[in-house]
Amino acid sequence: MNKGLILLSTVAFIFQGIASFGQSQTYLSLYRDQLPYFQELITGAHYEDPPNSYVGHPYLYGRDFQDGILTINNVSYTDVPLLYNMHEDELVTFHPIYLKKIRIKPEKVEEFQMEDGGLFRRFSENPNYPPHKNGFYEVVSDGMIKVLVKHYKKKTVYRETGRVTYTFLASEDFFYWWSGEFAQIKNGNQAMKALGLTKKDIRHFIRTQGLDRNLSLQEYLVRLVNLSQSPEVEFSGFAKQKGYDN
Repeated sequence: MNKGLILLSTVAFIFQGIASFGQSQTYLSLYRDQLPYFQELITGAHYEDPPNSYVGHPYLYGRDFQDGILTINNVSYTDVPLLYNMHEDELVTFHPIYLKKIRIKPEKVEEFQMEDGGLFRRFSENPNYPPHKNGFYEVVSDGMIKVLVKHYKKKTVYRETGRVTYTFLASEDFFYWWSGEFAQIKNGNQAMKALGLTKKDIRHFIRTQGLDRNLSLQEYLVRLVNLSQSPEVEFSGFAKQKGYDN
């Protein structure tokens, strides 16, 4: 039988399956209207959740799908059911024909955003940084110099009386990104050096711009990079990593 006829004959089944999964009419209409194209975009391997014996989960916001925005080839698809697996650094959706969780090929994804969180974008290589994996980072400041957060979970052994299994421990790392280059930032002093600033510059920002050194690291990085891009500060690239000793 013609594959197109098979797909068209399943439209009613698609509607029934997605409705039972709690997804919106927008996603149904999108899938119906762009069936051949969107079908290709989400074609990936079948996804299975970690075993029920594991403690916790590897996802960013929880086990349930959230409606999100998925951007591929500069086209944004709204109300797409999404899960972000922080351990595998991969995006999962719900296939409306096969009614199964399916992996989205990471190389096809430009960025995504879920209803409970920020904007995630795929970046190319971050050498010598194992959690990079597929390259999804949260973009918390999207200027010339970007502030990125890498959210990830490590699978580790979990022990309790009479039981040995696994659990997932969440971590996050902070980066500045400019012109394809990452600079990992662990404290305010590293941020200052990466941006080529001096202690005199920081004192000036504190005195004239109200820069607060007691902000969270994320807030401080955003505030500092915004101040550093003022006309009186010239930025030509990150300081070398060997300068990040303090």
